Amino acid sequence: MANTQSPGTSADAVADKFPNQIKYIVWNEACERYSYYGMRSILVIFLVQYLMLDKNVATSDYHLFAGACYLFPVLGAYISDRFWGKYKTIILLSLVYCLGHGFLAVFEDSQTGFYWGLGLIALGSGGIKPCVSAHVGDQFKPSQKASLQKVFDLFYFMINFGSFFSTMITPWTLQAYGPGVAFGIPGILMFLATIIFWMGRHEYIHVPPTGSNPHGTGKVLMSAIRNMGGGEGFLNGARKDHPEDAVDAVKSAFNVGKIFIAVTIFWALFDQHGSSWVLQAREMNLDVNIFGWQTTLLPSQIPALNPIMVMILIPIFTFGIYPACEKIFKTEMTPLKRMGAGMFVTAFSFVLVGIYQYILDGGEQISVLWQVLPFLIITMAEVMVSITGLQFAYTQAPRAMKSTIMSMWLLTVFFGNMITAYIAKINVFDGGNFFMFFAGIMGIFAIIFVWIAKNYKMQDHMEGSLKA
Repeated sequence: MANTQSPGTSADAVADKFPNQIKYIVWNEACERYSYYGMRSILVIFLVQYLMLDKNVATSDYHLFAGACYLFPVLGAYISDRFWGKYKTIILLSLVYCLGHGFLAVFEDSQTGFYWGLGLIALGSGGIKPCVSAHVGDQFKPSQKASLQKVFDLFYFMINFGSFFSTMITPWTLQAYGPGVAFGIPGILMFLATIIFWMGRHEYIHVPPTGSNPHGTGKVLMSAIRNMGGGEGFLNGARKDHPEDAVDAVKSAFNVGKIFIAVTIFWALFDQHGSSWVLQAREMNLDVNIFGWQTTLLPSQIPALNPIMVMILIPIFTFGIYPACEKIFKTEMTPLKRMGAGMFVTAFSFVLVGIYQYILDGGEQISVLWQVLPFLIITMAEVMVSITGLQFAYTQAPRAMKSTIMSMWLLTVFFGNMITAYIAKINVFDGGNFFMFFAGIMGIFAIIFVWIAKNYKMQDHMEGSLKA
């Protein structure tokens, strides 16, 4: 793709105004997230109630699927950076994504066919993840750096806008019309998302792929291994065969990777609000009275608290809490400080659900409304860790590795879900002990993160003038 400038990104554009083409990406993301979170909101319930899987097996399979959605970003980023570019990668893998939704709707009575559908969705959803986030950043010039943070906030807001409505509607659709319709509607939304993204094709700034790179990551690493010794650092040995910027790019990726390692446990906890927390809600009293409105909730509707809380908390944190903390503590709330604090907050949310589970295991039923507090706490953690992490990953990535480092961020979600899937599968921790185990390990990794972050030197790799 040629590197073109659209009217929405001309040289005289106002620095604090979003480029015109952003609207296509943002609304594409809202529809795509509706489709993804819609099907995922009913997945664990479908596996237990319709495919009749054991609760622990269903939890494990749920997290295996969620993890796969964050493994395929490695493939998507590689194809995007080296061969197709972001736009083509997003379009083609979105069609695979749509096909996967079709499989879910058609094979509701076949576990094999249904799991094939999950595989296609994981490939499509995962493949486009690093490309969409990086594609948003590509639309901005250095003079619009302040707007970049705001657009990531808007981007995350629209993700949760789609997530909220799908999480409220899809469980009801499953109960009223069955799995075929419940999984079919998200598929229609994914097809709509693809069309919306395609409509902006002539306005996007297209940063071309780098092609086959003689100074790529693998070649730099092999050169570093060959040239080890002589008192030089590991990667510095590669400077004998490769230019300075190629070695520095790999070094930047390594440094960012150290930060990301400690983030994996956050995702091991966070994604459980769609699995173990939903299964806990099944044991609670679902008949609630909300300000005089008497209703019966569905267990898989409770996670809708998360996206609605995100939409509320984003502006509160951006314009209220972060500036207040900087004023009170006389220190900048850097991305790493936000993320570190968010991890400790995450651990506390699991202490609460662990206490609830001890009460339930003791034979006393409590209202599902008690889950509102841990949902609020873990959503606060999400705002501090996840939104900040997206911005951090983009700004710390050299141009040739934008999608690659974004995929490294998404890999933290993969490993986190693999940890949860394994713990659920071996079934070592029962009841409240399951949640308390995760709370403890999150606290430990939060301390590790703070220690690593202290030694990290922030970089600034905005896309320059997009002159490539």
